[in-house]
Amino acid sequence: MSGLAKSRMIGLLLALAIFAVDQWVKTFVVEDLGLVHVGDHYPLLPFFDLTRTNNYGVSLGMFEATSMEMRWILVGVTALIAIGVLVWMMRERLLGEIVALAMVLGGALGNIVDRFQYGYVIDYADFHIGTFRPFLIFNIADAAITLGVVFILARALFMREKPSNEQDAAAPEQTEGQ
Repeated sequence: MSGLAKSRMIGLLLALAIFAVDQWVKTFVVEDLGLVHVGDHYPLLPFFDLTRTNNYGVSLGMFEATSMEMRWILVGVTALIAIGVLVWMMRERLLGEIVALAMVLGGALGNIVDRFQYGYVIDYADFHIGTFRPFLIFNIADAAITLGVVFILARALFMREKPSNEQDAAAPEQTEGQ
């Protein structure tokens, strides 16, 4: 197996792992811990609890699905985005890019399955400092998507590809001829 094929396989396996862990934790929170209703609460640490909420929208609760039609539009749009991320991931050559895209893909799949099954996404991770909550309640899929996007943006802003040898060799000739 070539290095590129191995990198892409790592990406696919990472996306699948994120999806599986996300779905397992959501099942654990709902079925084993009994956080069935919105507002059900399970304290873990002084700054982190499990608090059940249902997210009918997408990021930050925007574009809330208030009807059955909107639910299926969100499923369709997010599925199209996930397909786009998969295609992008399979075209990438650098493992760092593939890993970041895999995080986005795995998280997207986890939330798509929720929205398909229930009409909403199950959120439960409640980080707080006293009564101050710097984030909305989220889940593993949301965290993976967010971290993947941050990695993609950081790599785009701070990582520059080195010019190829052909460009290096051509640059002095152009300067000398002018």
